[in-house]
Amino acid sequence: MENGHKSSATTKILDKVLELLDSEGVFGTDRDQPVVVFKHPKELTTEIPDLDLEAPITDEKQLWDVVRRIIQHCVKTSHPYFLNQLYGGLDPYGLAGAWISEALNTNQYTYEVAPAFTLAELAVLKRVLNLIGFQNGDGIFAPGGSIANMFAIALARYKMDPTTKNRGISHLPPLVMLTSEESHYSMLKAAHWFGVGTDNVIRVKTDERGRMIPSALVESIESALSAGKKPFFVNATAGTTVLGAFDPLAQIADVCEKYQLWMHVDACWGGSLMFSDKYSAILKDTHRADSLAWNPHKMLGAPLQCSILVIKEKGLLHQCNSAAATYLFQQDKFYDTAFDTGDKSVQCGRKVDAFKLWLMWSVRGQTGFARLVDNCMDVSRYFMSRIKEMEGFILVLPEFQCTNICFWYIPPSLRSATERNQEWWSKVSEVAPKIKERMIMAGSLMIGYQPLKHRNLPNFFRLVTTCHPPPTTADMEHVIKEIVEKGADL
Repeated sequence: MENGHKSSATTKILDKVLELLDSEGVFGTDRDQPVVVFKHPKELTTEIPDLDLEAPITDEKQLWDVVRRIIQHCVKTSHPYFLNQLYGGLDPYGLAGAWISEALNTNQYTYEVAPAFTLAELAVLKRVLNLIGFQNGDGIFAPGGSIANMFAIALARYKMDPTTKNRGISHLPPLVMLTSEESHYSMLKAAHWFGVGTDNVIRVKTDERGRMIPSALVESIESALSAGKKPFFVNATAGTTVLGAFDPLAQIADVCEKYQLWMHVDACWGGSLMFSDKYSAILKDTHRADSLAWNPHKMLGAPLQCSILVIKEKGLLHQCNSAAATYLFQQDKFYDTAFDTGDKSVQCGRKVDAFKLWLMWSVRGQTGFARLVDNCMDVSRYFMSRIKEMEGFILVLPEFQCTNICFWYIPPSLRSATERNQEWWSKVSEVAPKIKERMIMAGSLMIGYQPLKHRNLPNFFRLVTTCHPPPTTADMEHVIKEIVEKGADL
């Protein structure tokens, strides 16, 4: 090989892995191939009997046969017809970055063991802080959006009362977190983990589009104060999970300033709109928040996981989370220890999640990201306009703010009903699950569905477009065709 390096056993293994992935179409966008070959658990156990780990697989051919079968029965999330979640295919440069960082197998806690990766993380955070409008802020990569949100809650509690780091919260009145009724369930889980309690998470009412109502936020705060409780954290969502709604950030910021509450923006889903000149106006008031979480592994297509928390106040992450472990964060090192960023995190071991985004950003730039995001949004608008006038389709909302397009499909047998009563809606609720089952068994399309019980909305489809592979209007026509065909006889 070049440079005198001999091909190692590791290289041979990875060459085989790459060959398998490529031959099974993992990286391709062949629309004629199934997005999934679905088997129920008992069937799949029979199909891949070697998963039990009872004995080593010593035969190399047998090993790769098992790996091939595993790949064949994985969902092809890079398939154009995987529209099932708030993520999809991955950016190839992001994958390259992930492979590089995995191969180097280091830990993102000190400059000593991750010098170049530390600088790459700081470079990415600097750009994100600038886009959000936190001119002298700070940030950290976190293992997922839920943990990024939890970072913000810990910071809010510490900012409210720094003694909670040592004393806990037993000396305080019951703490209260406020979030919209459409927000992510990580708020409830965080309240449990932090000792706040899920009963002390106030789910603030939303309007007809799924956005938090500022006056309802004020009422909720006043109610908590009257009950002798202590509100300390408000979560505004920029792109809710189901409806894709963006809470009114400026008005929520006004409320938070009035009551001196920490304002966090969960932009894990909708934050990627920051790159778009066409669609970013909806995020123009993020600079008024105290913290913001964003998941590039969602719409933007960075490989899982890639999640960022940025905050307005520099130094607060370290003050809140530092434990000053002397075996890692010695202050008499021979280099500038300000680059030992790990003590800002609640973790010890921390994956190098920044480098894959750095590589994507280096290649595509903000303009390239903008093109991808604009296309993603534009194609979702095409889909919405198509089904808005089509017989058999009913939009859950008249308009949507993100790429989420939520709708019911009404099969021919239900269209002639003179009254849309509870019995009729109960039948409609059975349509999406059945159509989805048929599409998955055929491998032709994966698209999500869900009810919204607090709105009394029965099961409906949620189509979500992401940046990779870049969706097309033809893909949207395929979605319509599949739903109509698979639901024709229901």
